[in-house]
Formats: sequence, structure tokens, C-alpha cells
Amino acid sequence: MSTTAAPSVRWRSRALKLAEAATTPLVPADFLDLFAPLRAGAELRGRVESVHPETADAATLVIRPGADWAGHVPGQYVRVGVDVDGVRCWRAYSLTHGPRADGRISITVKAVPDGHVSPFLVRHTRPGTLLHLEQATGEFVLPVAGPRKLLFVTAGSGITPVIGMLRNLYPATDSGVLHLPRSAPYDIVVLHVAPAEPHSIFADDLRRLASAGAIRLVARYDDEHGVLDLADLDALVPDLDERTTFACGPGGLLDAIAGHHEERGLPLFTEQFRVATVVAGEGGTVTFDRAGVDVECAGARPILEQAEAAGVLMPSGCRMGICYTCVLPLREGAVRDLRTGELTTAVPGETSAGGVAIQTCINAAAGPCHIDH
Repeated sequence: MSTTAAPSVRWRSRALKLAEAATTPLVPADFLDLFAPLRAGAELRGRVESVHPETADAATLVIRPGADWAGHVPGQYVRVGVDVDGVRCWRAYSLTHGPRADGRISITVKAVPDGHVSPFLVRHTRPGTLLHLEQATGEFVLPVAGPRKLLFVTAGSGITPVIGMLRNLYPATDSGVLHLPRSAPYDIVVLHVAPAEPHSIFADDLRRLASAGAIRLVARYDDEHGVLDLADLDALVPDLDERTTFACGPGGLLDAIAGHHEERGLPLFTEQFRVATVVAGEGGTVTFDRAGVDVECAGARPILEQAEAAGVLMPSGCRMGICYTCVLPLREGAVRDLRTGELTTAVPGETSAGGVAIQTCINAAAGPCHIDH
């Protein structure tokens, strides 16, 4: 550094210290957050610019992300943090579009019955609301150089990552759906399942893409066609053996299609947003030692959800056993993996002094246990 620059640096350092002293317990960055929360270098946030209802219980949020947003690949998801009743909660939502020229991003949220965060986002979020964000992530994306003859199987809100891919391949404008050079090699069938047509998110978008010849749409509504039977898959998609399948939806559907495709030796990529309970735990009292809180936990729901419902501030992320953000030490007792039934135990004096690391988003109490949190 040159000698002429040194006094300027020292002056800025002193000015910053004086400003911090004058604003204690706040610091200048706190005031910058008030006036420029989306600035470069700040904690990553996004400002909601508009809210668009999709169905009676789903809405799309268009968000202007902070300057440090690194972008995304269609099909990826973003973790969103929102303060509900004074507690910051994080949830993962798929981005429902490709990269936009205006730099905005959007997520579509379906209000989960008895949910804590999704109903708040759908019914109480307004333009101007600030949300906390993390960078986009996820591997449920189209391969850069891969198969071009595809089958998308979606159910319910499982359509959200797929609609992001489709919108990127076939953008919609006032003059209609565009067929771009990048989309020319693709041959896509979308098999979309929903309880009923009025509850089908993006039904209009799918019909528009089908009418434009961008996709072949096979819509199956439970109230009209009955529950989807995978034995009918060959009739619905006659060239199934020639296609690579991308599936997103409830655990039951994904498990069934995984078994079907494995038996046939067909390629399959899946994305799941919620843990499918295969084996329930026995339930029991979970003691959070440092918080000094006891929570009576049922055996068929993750410890994470029940602790949050009881007011315990829990670390969380993807909520499906992938990101490991929710890991906490089990000091004593036993928990059962809801997906596999596997039992994890911690016995003082026999297991590690630091406890056994467990994922609270996929484990249920299997009797009384103590967690270091």
C-alpha cells in the first residue's frame, strides 16, 4: 500500500469505529440492511415483488434476489427463510422458471394442511416482504449432453421443478409459446397426476404447451380417471422403453415408479420434497437438554416437525434427508428412520461422549431420548 493511501485508510477505520460506538448495540451494517438489504456483501435476501394465486391453496411469489444471487439451473430449488411468530423457519422450494432477463426468480408454494410455513407464504405474504435466501442447489436438472426423448411424471406440487425446465425450453410470450433452437432436439411427454383438475397447479401452462406442440400431455385426475395404476403406463406412453423418466411427487408414487423402472431396466431420475413414512417409531418424550424442554413426540412424524410445533428453534434445511442441516447429537435413547426403519441408539458410557449424530427431519422417537440442543 502506498504511503499516501495510508491516512485515508486510517481515517475510514476510525470513522467506522466511531459510527459503531454511536450506534451500539447496532452497527452500521444494521442500518444498511434497513435501506439496502439487497446490496452486494449483505446476507442474501430477496424482496417479494408480486404474489399470484395459482389455485385455492397455492401461489407463485416473484422475488427480486440480492445482488449476490449466483443464478440457477432450471429444476433446482432454493432454501427460503421466513420469520413466523418470531421464529425463523427454512423450507426448500423449486424455482419455477429458467434464468430471467430481469434477474427475478419465482417459487410456487402449495399450502400444506397443518403446515407452519407454507400457509404463511401463500396467505400472508405481500409485495415488499423480505425473505432470507440461500443459493440455488439440486441435481434434478436436464443433463447438458444427455437423452432428449423424455418422460416427466409429476404429481401435485411435484410439477414445480418440471415447469421450470419446460418454461426454459419453451418460453411463453404474448404471441405464444416459442420454439427455440435449444428445444428442437427434445421429444417430451408429461404425465401429470392430481386429485382433481381445479387443484392442478400449472394446468393452464401445461395445456398451453401441449396446444403449441411443445409437449404431449397426459393428464390423470383421481376424481375422473381413478388413482394412477403403473400397469397402465405402457398404454399411456407406448414408447416408454425409449424414454428417460424424470419423476417428482409424493414418496408413494416415487417408490412405485422406482420399482417399476428397476424391474424393466429403465433410466429414472427422481426428486422428493417430503419424507415418506415407511416404518413408524414407537414415539416417546424427547428432551432437548440445553433448551430444557421436553416434547412428547408421536412415532409417525419426524422429531424436527414436532419440536418446531412445540416452539423449539431447530436447524433445518431440505427436510428430506439430503442436506444434513438438521443434524443434532443424540445423547441418550433411540430414534427410528421413517424411511427405512433403521434404529439408531445412544447409550451413555458406551457411545461417543459427543453423542450420535442424527437427522431430525427423517427420524422419529423410538422411546424416550435426549438430544443435545
